[in-house]
Amino acid sequence: MSDDEEVYSEEEEEEVEEHVETKSRRATLTGEPQGDPEFIKRQDQKRSDLDEQLKEYIAEWRKQRAKEEDDLKRLKEKQAKRKVTRAEEEKKMAERKKQEEERRIREIEEKKQRDIEEKRRRLEEAEKKRQAMMNALNAQNKKGPNFTITKKDNLSANLSSAQLERNKTKEQLEEEKRISLSIRIKPLTIDGLSADKLRDKARELWDCIVKLETEKYDLEERQKRQDYDLKELKERQKQQLRHKAQKKGLDPEALTGKYPPKIQVASKYERRVDTRSYDDKKKMFEGGLMELTKEMCERNWKDRTGQWDARQKSKLPKWFGERPGKKAGDPESPEGEEEGKQAIDDDIEEPTFEPEPEEEEVEEEEVEEEEEEEEEEEEEEEEEEE
Repeated sequence: MSDDEEVYSEEEEEEVEEHVETKSRRATLTGEPQGDPEFIKRQDQKRSDLDEQLKEYIAEWRKQRAKEEDDLKRLKEKQAKRKVTRAEEEKKMAERKKQEEERRIREIEEKKQRDIEEKRRRLEEAEKKRQAMMNALNAQNKKGPNFTITKKDNLSANLSSAQLERNKTKEQLEEEKRISLSIRIKPLTIDGLSADKLRDKARELWDCIVKLETEKYDLEERQKRQDYDLKELKERQKQQLRHKAQKKGLDPEALTGKYPPKIQVASKYERRVDTRSYDDKKKMFEGGLMELTKEMCERNWKDRTGQWDARQKSKLPKWFGERPGKKAGDPESPEGEEEGKQAIDDDIEEPTFEPEPEEEEVEEEEVEEEEEEEEEEEEEEEEEEE
């Protein structure tokens, strides 16, 4: 048994004793008889039962406590084992990462060596070709003509430089790009440099970056300015074309489109250019049947009013006897009034009308008017089509 369990058991025994003392004290206070043997026997029995129950509780608690301690010990052992396994796994993972890093570095180094060997081989081949060409030129200089005629392939002769550039394969373009980059981008050799030299090299690279960025910004601003100038020039050109089209009597947007304006012909039956001005075309739509009828009505009105003004004025004879139209009970009309009325009646004459045209003449006029209307409609359709 551990020290904690002994402490707990002693505390529990003290609590039991205090509980018994409080009960005995309560019994004395209540005035129960202490000298009664049966009462003492019952008290002893209760105390023994309580002691047994407490012992059972303590035994059960000790069992539970021992079980919990065993579980805790087992968990601690499991945790220690897990820590050991985790440390081993981390160690293995670190070794694996180290191996992968070493392998990657080794592959990079091998690739660099291969590239260097490939470049050296290409340079050797180029040098061999140059030497062979120089030997051939020296041989030609010794004897033979001082010029050479090179035959071109029919395919390459017929193709332009742009077409040849488009016909190149992807591998050829990549090779040309790599060669041009190797010429433009200088190799950065920093192996074996001291701290001061590295600092100077970094400052030199920084100055180069600043210079390139400055040139890039200047070029971008220049491009923006050129785009704005082009837009302004295009707008000016559009304004000039609009004025030119208006002078020619065309639509303002006729010359600003992608294609030139259509040629306006006089009619669909005559393939000649329409040289009429805008005012002349506008006058074509003035007049019509309504205007003709209006002019004819005004002419007839003027003729009738002229005939009415040129009539012969004569006085009627004076009435004798009873005034015509007089009713019974009306007063007699004075002589002056009769004379005034007679003068007014004298001024009135029976109008004379011109003889109406015959039916054939009316029909001819109607036919002529219909023909004129048809011609006007045809002209309107032609203008709409144009």
